[in-house]
Amino acid sequence: MWKRESGWSVTPDSASFTRFVEEVARPLRQALVARYGPDAGDEATSEALAYAWENWERVTQMSNAAGYLYRVGQSRARSGIRRRRTPLVASRPVAAEYWYEPKLIDALNSLSPSQRAAVVLVNGLGWSVTEVAELWGVSFSTVQSHVERAMSRLRRKLGVTV
Repeated sequence: MWKRESGWSVTPDSASFTRFVEEVARPLRQALVARYGPDAGDEATSEALAYAWENWERVTQMSNAAGYLYRVGQSRARSGIRRRRTPLVASRPVAAEYWYEPKLIDALNSLSPSQRAAVVLVNGLGWSVTEVAELWGVSFSTVQSHVERAMSRLRRKLGVTV
């Protein structure tokens, strides 16, 4: 899904980079926002894509450029989080047509960053466990474990029985 495409030109031309961004930016942003929250995730995505432009020749040679840029974004987000110290999932107003459990934000904030990102990407955004594992550079079972533990903890926090 986010592997090297033959249509990406090695020279940093805007058309080739635009195609790359159209393919990679949305899933990269989703993954970084799921892990670090909307503000830090957006900023990390922008910085990762800026890195891609500045290092385009190198990025085009990577077999998993999106996974590498995810790591670049993580590094940038971590440094920003150390400075900010705000909740990773902020309590923002939600449009009237969307309903969610009021306790969900606190429950999500109680999860580890890996668990929160895994459950948001898989259960919230519909990514497959394989896609998350590929982007993160970890095994299928690692992501599956994060999702299972997160869901178990969310159920306990929200008083849901299955």
